[in-house]
Amino acid sequence: MVNRIDWTGTQPPKATEKGIWGWMFFDWAAQPFFTVVTTFIFGPYFVSRLTNDPVSAQTTWSNMATISSVIIALLSPVLGSIADQSGARKPWIGFFAIIKIISLFGLWFAAPGSPVLYPVIFMILASISAEFSIVFNDSMMPRLVAKHEVGKLSNTAWGLGYLGGMIVLIAVVTLLAASPESGKTILGLDPLFGLDPKTGQDARITGPISAVWYLIFILPMFLFTPDVGRGLPFGTAVRSGLRELKNTLGELRERRGILRFLIARMIYQDGVNGLLILGGIFAAGMFGWATIEIGIYGIILNVVAIFGCLIAGRIDRGVGSKVTVVISLTMLLLATIGIISTGPGYTLFGLMPLPTADSGGLFGTAAEKAYILYGLLIGFAFGPMQASSRSYLARSVNPEEAGRYFGIYALSGRATSFMATLLFSLVTYMSGSPRLGMATLILFLAGGLALLVRTPYPADRA
Repeated sequence: MVNRIDWTGTQPPKATEKGIWGWMFFDWAAQPFFTVVTTFIFGPYFVSRLTNDPVSAQTTWSNMATISSVIIALLSPVLGSIADQSGARKPWIGFFAIIKIISLFGLWFAAPGSPVLYPVIFMILASISAEFSIVFNDSMMPRLVAKHEVGKLSNTAWGLGYLGGMIVLIAVVTLLAASPESGKTILGLDPLFGLDPKTGQDARITGPISAVWYLIFILPMFLFTPDVGRGLPFGTAVRSGLRELKNTLGELRERRGILRFLIARMIYQDGVNGLLILGGIFAAGMFGWATIEIGIYGIILNVVAIFGCLIAGRIDRGVGSKVTVVISLTMLLLATIGIISTGPGYTLFGLMPLPTADSGGLFGTAAEKAYILYGLLIGFAFGPMQASSRSYLARSVNPEEAGRYFGIYALSGRATSFMATLLFSLVTYMSGSPRLGMATLILFLAGGLALLVRTPYPADRA
């Protein structure tokens, strides 16, 4: 079992081996929503099959992400600060779990040709509930292990999350998702439960599946992971939390290292959010990938992501979170350039022509294979980037202030994230080219990386 130390002079709650695994299983429980709903299955279905206008659907999906990001940005710091005063985090996680689970079940009704308003509302509710729960779960981390173990814990949990997401994705692709033409899965089987791919049931089922998975696997965290005791009554906690948030925002002027880290993270996380939200639907629009192709692509990325997090955990423990994030951002920047430089018959903006012949089967063209290679860089880097960013902050604050600082951390990940999706929507709408829209992500990744390089580590040093 990992060692634990007292950071603040008061004994933190004891985290048994079960408690630590329970906390890590939160990521295992939460990840399928992001993997099969947001990124690889339901999102591309929303764009390519729910309506007859893929460009307009991409804009609608981007607008949904923008609205979610604004709500998350405004409320995460407030909720985190209130949680610091009210004490226990688990009641908050449970409350938002109810909203998330109900919303995910609602996605089942998003049949082709049905109004897009309802799935958009359900996605907004599920997204903000998922992100608010992450704020409370992350704020528990500094109390579980010693500071030098935080990076390993964070990356291991993130890798466990990708493993959970991959298992669900594999199940969907091999047992549920079928070709609309043949009606068979990639294994040549009839879809389980009699799902009809022509009406999108193979994609729509990912909402209820993610809901059930989440419900089952957050239970170890509730049962075994220690939580702080109850603090102030709710009304008093709200008033006190708002005062503390105001004080913390003013305090950031003195803690300039943390402020610089949060600004850097705000910028580069915008680019990463955009890449995760839009990457799958960009591929679906460019290559005409159906659920099976998108699913296999997602499996490849998740397999690579698991190994990336395991390797990054050792790097983080050896040389620190900052070096891990810098390496990861550099890889993401190169991958994004590669993706937007690739189209049918070429890559690297035409400097490398590619054969246009389709060899048949999955990813039959050379351009699709090039896209997958760039995707491997994304898979290897985006997990460590997020996990080590989380441990970067955990090493820079005390447990008693973790709630409000992780709330501000969520704000820094979402405060301007609507800018990435909004800029994508505007550029795509004005130019008619999703490729130009995707190119705007480079600005966020490169800008955040440049600022992070000049940020102290840990961030509370200056």
